[in-house]
Amino acid sequence: MKGAPFDEVKKAAASRTDYRDFTGPLMRHENDRVNIIAEIKRASPSKGLIRADADAAWFARAYENGGAAAISVLTEPDFFKGGAGDLKAARSAQGLAVLRKDFIVSEYQVYESAAIGADAVLLIVRILDPASLGRYLAIARDLGMDALVEIYDGDELEAAAAAGARLIGINNRNLDSFDTDVSRAATIQKRLGKDMVAVAASGISGREDIEAGLNAGIRNFLVGESIMRAVNPEAFLRTLISGES
Repeated sequence: MKGAPFDEVKKAAASRTDYRDFTGPLMRHENDRVNIIAEIKRASPSKGLIRADADAAWFARAYENGGAAAISVLTEPDFFKGGAGDLKAARSAQGLAVLRKDFIVSEYQVYESAAIGADAVLLIVRILDPASLGRYLAIARDLGMDALVEIYDGDELEAAAAAGARLIGINNRNLDSFDTDVSRAATIQKRLGKDMVAVAASGISGREDIEAGLNAGIRNFLVGESIMRAVNPEAFLRTLISGES
């Protein structure tokens, strides 16, 4: 619906009745369960092209078959080579909830996310002022969408908490330098409130990174590049989840 009038987008968003539960599956931690939000991304600012010809529907089905808890889809076109069509294709191809991952900086985009079929939206603390973050969270909730709120450090965690965020994505990558430290999520998650749910993101390349997170009490992981580069994404996803090859 890119470029559609705001009133039309809001009407389409308000008419949605088919939201899938994004947060619920991330709460399942019985028997040290590993929950993976598997991501569809063709490229990134730090790594360039990853899989330019990726078929979003094919990957989405592979992710569901591999045991993913949910799916993330990059819809940003310039740096990540994605689009709304990828999200629509991924959601239509399988039954898991789908997160729209993009640089959300306006109310229009929040409503648009619902209108194009997203079940959850990514909100990045570092690019939003506190008032906007709180407002976008409220809009998402009113519509029926979940929101994954991304932070990098303690100050951003405080801002997320003040806005009422519950699902917290801890980015292991410094977006200024692109340096990645997979232990960062383990450090930051110790400061989360009891009602918050941590999701470790960026730099997770193998089962050893998952196990490090598990040892720190993290059960949820957002993984993109390593799955996209895998020869067999479905099998690789199962290895991340269970540790079995």
